[in-house]
Amino acid sequence: MSQQTTPLTVDENNAPIGSMGQKLLISGNAIALRMWDEQPGDASDKSSRACNYETLGYVLEGKAELTIEGKTIVLEPGVSWSVAEGAEHSYKIIENFRAIEATHPSARGDG
Repeated sequence: MSQQTTPLTVDENNAPIGSMGQKLLISGNAIALRMWDEQPGDASDKSSRACNYETLGYVLEGKAELTIEGKTIVLEPGVSWSVAEGAEHSYKIIENFRAIEATHPSARGDG
């Protein structure tokens, strides 16, 4: 049986902040859960990049554009998305944007 090495709970108000402004809600050995709460023009209008983890996300409020491998999709409340590990992608925040995402392997504080 494996030993628990991470906290069992994290309060959103006390969550660590990552290098790109994301809140690290909770992180296990293999999966991390993060929250984005951003405004148009925030540093989140990231240049295209590829990550060494898979991302699954869900929009709580606001609007953003996600460009993956040259294809742009609109992220709005109720929409889920995925970005495959290694896929070139970028985000553009259109309206105040709040979303939850899970990463595997655990991205922890990475962008």
